[in-house]
Parts: sequence; C-alpha cells; structure tokens
Amino acid sequence: MISNMANYVNWITVGRALRAQGLRVFTPLELRRLLRISPVAVRFLVHRAAKRGLLTKLRRGLYAVTDAPPSAPVVANRLYEPSYLSFEWALAYHHLIPEMTYVLTSATSRPTRTFSALGHTFEYHRLKVAAFTGYAPVKVGTDTVLVAMPEKALVDTVYFVDLQKKALGDRLDLRSVNWRRAESYARRFGRPSLMVRLRALR
Repeated sequence: MISNMANYVNWITVGRALRAQGLRVFTPLELRRLLRISPVAVRFLVHRAAKRGLLTKLRRGLYAVTDAPPSAPVVANRLYEPSYLSFEWALAYHHLIPEMTYVLTSATSRPTRTFSALGHTFEYHRLKVAAFTGYAPVKVGTDTVLVAMPEKALVDTVYFVDLQKKALGDRLDLRSVNWRRAESYARRFGRPSLMVRLRALR
C-alpha cells in the first residue's frame, strides 16, 4: 500500500500544494499534515522522492522540491530556527554597504553554526535572547523573509566587531541610519564598549 502510494504521488502537484501553503522549505511533519498521511507513509515517500532526485535534502529533516528550489534567503530563515538575516547580508540589503555578500549571515539565539546548502554558505551567529529583536518580514524578490532592520544589522555587526570576531569595512554609508533607534538596540546587549564603538561611527 505504501509503495503504491509512492508510485502514484504526483510530485509536481505536491510542489504546487507546498508553494500554495508558503512552504518553500518543509519538514516531513509539514508534508504529512499537507497530504494527511501516516508518519510511516511520509517517511517512505520522502526517502523515495529524495532517492529519485525529486526532493533536495537541505539538512537533516528539512527538504525542498528539486525542480522549484527556494531562494537562498528563504533557506536562511528555515535552515536554523529561530533566526533572521543580519550582519553583512542585511547591511548590503539595506544599502549600508555597496555590495551583496556570497555568505548569507544570520543572527540566532542558538549556538553559532555554519551550513552549506544549494551552493550557498549560511552562517548563524549567536546573540543573547535580550538582543534577539529588531527584525521584520520583508519582501526579497517574490518571497517574504525575516531581515534585521538597518539599525539592528549595524548594531549586530558592531557587536561582533567589539568582540573582535568581525571587521567593519570602510565603505559604510550610514547617512540613513536612525541613531536613536540604533542606540536603543545597542543597549539591549548590556555592553558599554559597544555603545562607544557605535557612537564613534556617527
């Protein structure tokens, strides 16, 4: 019965259904709920589809439909949750630095990690829970993803500069920065030296 189900599932239709639900990246549990099938059946279906190249495994327990791959920002949000795009990637998105970066950089409240998927590198840098804020859903192409506000992306970056774990380039364009908002975000880190570094940029 399960084998027959795997043979007759139309993965193009499944892909459309996933996209209709906004699931560009999905777990077996999300697929199970969509198809209304048993845990055993969904495990078999995912294994068989991945083996046939119909699904792409992004990391353990996380997949995408191969012929309709999600954008890298969508993957960044789902690959390691909770997280939001920040640091160099968000600085470039908000035009505070002149060029986009190859690495998709995100903030997370979980331990720092790096992943590779779909030809991209995804970096996640840990922030204390009190500082895990200052992001919003924004449109990137046709997708909606969580991205740091311009001031928060700047503060997140300067925080890691203060920890001597990142470098701040000399091509920053900070004319549009709301410094009162930036300082409000910086206070959440509880690190006086961060405030000193931030004020030096004004």
